[in-house]
Amino acid sequence: MRRDRLLVAVTLVTLLAADIHFILLPRLRTCYQLPRESCSCTDSSLENGAAATVPWTTSQNMTERGSKLERLFRHPLYNIRLPELGPEERLLQEDELMNNCKRKVSRWERLKKIYIEAAAASNITIPDHPVTFDPEASWLQFHLGISRYALYSGDDSSIDRLLRDMQTAPVISADFTQDQKALKGACDCSQVLDFRRVPPVTGRFINVTGEILYITHNEELRSVFFTSPANNTCFFAKCLYVCKSEYAVCGHPDLLEGSMSAYLPGLSIAPRISIPNPWIRAYSFTGTEEWEVNPLYCDNVKKLYPYNSGNRLLNIIDMAIFDFLTGNMDRHHYEVFTKFGDDGFLLHLDNARGFGRPSRDVVSILAPLTQCCMIKRSTLFRLKLLAQSEYRLSDVMRASLSRDPLTPVLTEDHLQALDRRLDQVLRTVGKCVKKLGEPPVVITDFVESSRVTTSNR
Repeated sequence: MRRDRLLVAVTLVTLLAADIHFILLPRLRTCYQLPRESCSCTDSSLENGAAATVPWTTSQNMTERGSKLERLFRHPLYNIRLPELGPEERLLQEDELMNNCKRKVSRWERLKKIYIEAAAASNITIPDHPVTFDPEASWLQFHLGISRYALYSGDDSSIDRLLRDMQTAPVISADFTQDQKALKGACDCSQVLDFRRVPPVTGRFINVTGEILYITHNEELRSVFFTSPANNTCFFAKCLYVCKSEYAVCGHPDLLEGSMSAYLPGLSIAPRISIPNPWIRAYSFTGTEEWEVNPLYCDNVKKLYPYNSGNRLLNIIDMAIFDFLTGNMDRHHYEVFTKFGDDGFLLHLDNARGFGRPSRDVVSILAPLTQCCMIKRSTLFRLKLLAQSEYRLSDVMRASLSRDPLTPVLTEDHLQALDRRLDQVLRTVGKCVKKLGEPPVVITDFVESSRVTTSNR
């Protein structure tokens, strides 16, 4: 009987100790902000599909995952020191951007009066949101941070503020993008892995009636809205391909989950060009592209401008790895800022086809890597880092997305697919090294961090 009592007592003490260690102590640390061995970090693990400040939580698993993300962004490979940015390395100068923004605000105020008068004549009420010029606005600071190397730096504090603003700021107008207008032949000349080549994006619930239909001044955009038999507000896209009302998107009855992407600077002050991807798909059931049937296709690409010098081909391979990890087969074009010429980074725009079927790994997306057998050393090092259990890609991605308003953004199957595809990328690089040796495959490309030493490199 005494032994039974002793066993019960030991069991209770053990449970109490576990409860204090795993539940009570983390809560006390959170409430009283007790010091920890690591600091809060803000960023995302894979090209800012969504970025967030990773919280310490009462869950042991989430605490472990959060610390993985924090350790990842303290790692020297995520603290690469870039050259000092002079005027030629920055996309925009402050005076140029501020003057452009002031003109836009003035123009909007003039047009708003016209819109309100026209709406009143048709018995339509348009919300009158005041617009003021704020030189400290998060989106202006984001635009000022764009450089030759990336859309923003890893320590840019304005990005976290920009994401919060995109989640909560009132919507004052809705229209087609400038790219969509260009497809229709219109031109508005008054006017958007640590690559940091995708504009910051955050999830948000959108009221498609109040925040799009009722505030747009574009009649063509209004024309694609309708009310479904279930009394939901729906809309469909107009495009050159299979955009029909049968493929409409509907609110419930008005609310819809969506993603808010930060606009790039206007084309009048930051022109950019769209370039066909050398590994573009045929987009037909019968046709094929040369790269699909010619294993030596990359040799031909290497002879063509601008892939015959500089980093353009290596940047294409970076983009292919990013697309393979996300499962995006729709990379038909890429864009570059014209100011930076052939040496600028590639903008990874239009990622809507990513994260489709997690069970399907489309190896052909990796064709630039498999056919060219080249990869940046910095990219390879980061991929190897994300394959380690301490920094596992699925874990840091899960933690990065945990504070998005629409969390969970990805399913567990999608997260596990990231790890599986990452392993496949590393195996592909390994085969190239085995076949050709390391020097022609792994290309040195970056300026080392002051924290990188011979031992940890």
